[in-house]
Amino acid sequence: MLTSRNKKSIAIDLKRKEGIQLVHDLVNNADVFVTNFIGEHITRYQYEYERLREINPRLIYAHVTGFGTNGPDVERRSFDATAWWARSGLMEFVRDKDVKPVTSAPGMGDHATSMSLFSAIACALYKRERTGEGSYVSTSLLANGIWSNGMALQGVIAGMDIGARKQATGLRNPFSSVYETQDGAYVLFSIVNAAREWPLVARALDREEWLDDERFSSLAEIIAHRFELIDMTQARIRELTLDELLPKLVEFEITHSHVKPMAEVVNDEQAVANEMVVNAEPSSDDYPRTVMSPIGIGDEEKVTPRRAPDVGADSIEVLSKYLNRSEVQIESLLASGIVFTEQQPLSR
Repeated sequence: MLTSRNKKSIAIDLKRKEGIQLVHDLVNNADVFVTNFIGEHITRYQYEYERLREINPRLIYAHVTGFGTNGPDVERRSFDATAWWARSGLMEFVRDKDVKPVTSAPGMGDHATSMSLFSAIACALYKRERTGEGSYVSTSLLANGIWSNGMALQGVIAGMDIGARKQATGLRNPFSSVYETQDGAYVLFSIVNAAREWPLVARALDREEWLDDERFSSLAEIIAHRFELIDMTQARIRELTLDELLPKLVEFEITHSHVKPMAEVVNDEQAVANEMVVNAEPSSDDYPRTVMSPIGIGDEEKVTPRRAPDVGADSIEVLSKYLNRSEVQIESLLASGIVFTEQQPLSR
């Protein structure tokens, strides 16, 4: 419903040479060919870049893999949970001391990786406008996971493994902690300039007396007594409801965020105002709204999201409109099982 919306779906049996030929015919008129096939599957189904480039020299061949196109793990099956989240160090880095690593949100590495692939495709299309030549572009889940974890990994390269220190001693920071409110909500502080914002925090929490406390008289003293400050801050915030706390943090310009439950995110006023969550067309009980693409291009209006097609829903249209197959030819392809429609069961 999310990532297959607004697409046309043709279902082709790639184990048949006639099916492979249909794909080659589609490639002949395509701008971009996207595949996540790896290893011998590319050869088996005749998807090799060199082969498709011969068919269409202007083609942008976009290849997304789990672990890249070289090395011992090229043909390993992967998901974003394994290659992007676990293998990249992200899963280990974000956990607290003595806490088991947590699994990833569905698709979060897939969506991050797709943006890299999109960027590569856009660059290749720009190059083609200047040179007339197509290109091979690629990215992988692992490459994007490592890129997403780049700041911490660069620290490791520089000799500072923050993740290892975190697991050994804990890195509790009163200015980068999560606090619970009286009504069970959570708020994240993300304060970088602690020296400037510390007095504002004390005032926002109606605890100006903390500013006269010798334990918190300087940033060095705050660091030395950080565990006490975390406990005091948590005790004070637990006296406030979320609706009482948030206006105070906004008033004093404290860098923070409510840790929003997902049920609230889809109705977030800011998200709706900026069309991050939009109405779908046509709407229905199970697809009234959807998450919109995060990219904006000037005055170009985004296409209204339409329901994702069933597998093979547009097989006949694609054969007729894009491949100029006659009615007799289409009936033959359907009867022989080379092409399927949504009404037909797929062969196994």
